[in-house]
Amino acid sequence: MIGSARRRTKGRISRRTLFAYGAAGTALAAAATSAGRVALAASTPPPPPDLPTFELEEATIADLQRRMESGHESSRSLTEKYIARIDAMDRKGPSLHSVLEVNPDAASIAQSLDAERKAGKVRGPLHGIPILLKDNIGTSDRMTTTAGSLALEGSIPPADAFLAKKLRDAGAVLLGKTNLSEWANFRSTHSSSGWSGRGGQCRNPYALDRNPSGSSSGSGSAAAANFCAAAIGTETDGSIVSPSNNCGLVGVKPTLGLVSRSGVIPIAHSQDTAGPMTRTVADAAVLLSAIAGVDPADSATAGGAGRAAPDYRKFLDPKGLSGMRLGVPRKGYFGQSPPADRIIEAAIADLKKLGAVIVDPADVETAGGFEKTEFEVLLFEFKADLNAYLAGLTAGPRPRTLKDLIDFNEKNRDREMPYFGQEIFVMAEKKGPLTDKAYLAALEKDRRLARKDGIDKTIEKHKLDALVAPTSAPATLIDLVNGDYGVNGSSTIPAVAGYPHITLPAGFDRGLPVGISFFGAAWSEPTLIKIAYAFEQATQHRRPPRFLATVEL
Repeated sequence: MIGSARRRTKGRISRRTLFAYGAAGTALAAAATSAGRVALAASTPPPPPDLPTFELEEATIADLQRRMESGHESSRSLTEKYIARIDAMDRKGPSLHSVLEVNPDAASIAQSLDAERKAGKVRGPLHGIPILLKDNIGTSDRMTTTAGSLALEGSIPPADAFLAKKLRDAGAVLLGKTNLSEWANFRSTHSSSGWSGRGGQCRNPYALDRNPSGSSSGSGSAAAANFCAAAIGTETDGSIVSPSNNCGLVGVKPTLGLVSRSGVIPIAHSQDTAGPMTRTVADAAVLLSAIAGVDPADSATAGGAGRAAPDYRKFLDPKGLSGMRLGVPRKGYFGQSPPADRIIEAAIADLKKLGAVIVDPADVETAGGFEKTEFEVLLFEFKADLNAYLAGLTAGPRPRTLKDLIDFNEKNRDREMPYFGQEIFVMAEKKGPLTDKAYLAALEKDRRLARKDGIDKTIEKHKLDALVAPTSAPATLIDLVNGDYGVNGSSTIPAVAGYPHITLPAGFDRGLPVGISFFGAAWSEPTLIKIAYAFEQATQHRRPPRFLATVEL
């Protein structure tokens, strides 16, 4: 769930992805640059590969419902078309390595939902819609839940994650599990986002030599490439919004407690959450409506009682920016990436034209003041939370502790650590219990600086509805030698605060997407959705990927 291209580096690439693809046989030749980075193509981009057309490309959830309502499609036919697309594009062709496994029961589940529709029962807007889940979200079926690690290969949890059950109850077809940065990018300080022992390197569909970002890399790459109607990712700090930035998606990181984490392989309970990764704001609203809710097994959701909207679609207002007060935090958010700055400055001008009141600057004075303590909190909570999760796995002789995982990785170094190690695992294993004074002091500091003295203070001071900033820079090259690199994104302060954050496409630099972020106070999802939808409808920046070998120059 930890994002990439930030102050530390996280995720990885597999050499088996570096091969020729496409009808023209375009070569993806690996060559280290003087900085040690791995370039996967020549400096001049070749023409796009001769890829098959896909009739469901960019189809929204509403589009798919209309197709089923008219009888033009069924849930089964949609499911089979997405599966065929995954086979043609993820396993073959560009070989994105974004999907770890397809649900072997997906077609039969879809057929049963078709029977319900025929009998006059439609559960809601997700009825019969194929959705991909990140491979740290538990499903008690014939799919496994492994966080991308060979240590949990074959693991099937005793029950569905609460959010997976809610999706099933809403009528979604759980199409498969997506690749991710192994252990949600919390294993090594020198990882390359999108690499896992099970799946190898996930790649960015806009330029195959570029980082899809992590840890929800597979969900981002698959949704962008139209392998599903929509996907679910998870975030601790950046892992929904960063891959959404890199893959031209709408990503919603909800308020902590809006969506249950029970049954999700954890990093840290003070920051973890799941959320939608979609091609449109409307689809994100549908998905968020389905997965939000109170779960007795996750105490954080008690704070969300009465907070979740029954249907976030009611906030989809094309004139929603009129009168909105948006603050621009300059310190720490601008001046790091000229392309991102240029695109977001243009977006801010568009926001003004659409009726928003721009307060510039509206700096969050405490931003960045907790970077060391955030990592300290995550290390403590990772050990405690992961040990609790592993202890709850009932079947088979599996690792039961973080120490067991460290030992497994050492014994399977050639498969699990061919490019990077497990420094974060080792650091976390040395931490004590959650009663430790160092942990409690770091947690208190984080929450105070991110919430009361951070976002809350800034919003109150300037009477803001939300803050607006670049989500991150355009995707950087996949780097096997040094791991991820790049500039800080805007994810950290809302992540540490546990406050909502939405990103959506704002433009392109050399064919690579750049996202704009809106974040605000706790439980402000309705406002953020309204803002994002109005911006999306007026600008329409999203465009599908072309699976180029490298960027346009």
